[in-house]
Amino acid sequence: MTTASESLAIAILTVSDTRTLDTDTSGQYLVDAVTEAGHSVADRQLVIDDIYQQRAIVSAWIADPAVEAILVTGGTGFTGRDSTPEALSVLFDKTVDGFGELFRYLSFQEIGTSTIQSRALAGFANRTVIFCLPGSTGACKTAWQGIIRSQLDASFKPCNFVGHLKGNH
Repeated sequence: MTTASESLAIAILTVSDTRTLDTDTSGQYLVDAVTEAGHSVADRQLVIDDIYQQRAIVSAWIADPAVEAILVTGGTGFTGRDSTPEALSVLFDKTVDGFGELFRYLSFQEIGTSTIQSRALAGFANRTVIFCLPGSTGACKTAWQGIIRSQLDASFKPCNFVGHLKGNH
C-alpha cells in the first residue's frame, strides 16, 4: 500500500455505550489504517454516546494546533442513543456534503438500501477536518479506503484536503 506524501496528526474517537478499547474493532481498524498510510495517531479515545461528552473531546482536538484531522466512529444511526450528528455538526464551520453522499453511494454497493440509515457526515472546524463514520468495522473500511485515505494524501489529484488543514497555512 502506498503511504501519504505528508504525515498528518489524526485523532480517533469511538462513540459507544458498549465497547471498550479492547473490543473496539472499528477504532482499532482506523488506528491501523492511519498508521499504515504514514500518518500519526495524535490521540485515541472512547466515549459513551452522550452529546456533551462527544463535543468536549472533539472541541479540545479542534482547539489543539497539533490535531489536523479527526475520525469519529459510531453514533450515526437511528437508535435512541445515536447522537453523533447532533453532537458534532454544530461545531462545523463548513460541512463537506459530498462525504455523506459518496459514503452512502459506496455503501449501497455493499449493503443495499440499508445505507439510508447511515447519517455519516463530515465538516471543517478551525482548519481541522472531521469525518463521522458509522460504528461498524466494514463501514470504517469503506469510508477509509474509498474516500478518506486519498483526501488526506497531499499527492492525490486533482484535489485533497491537506492544503486546508492547520499545518498547511
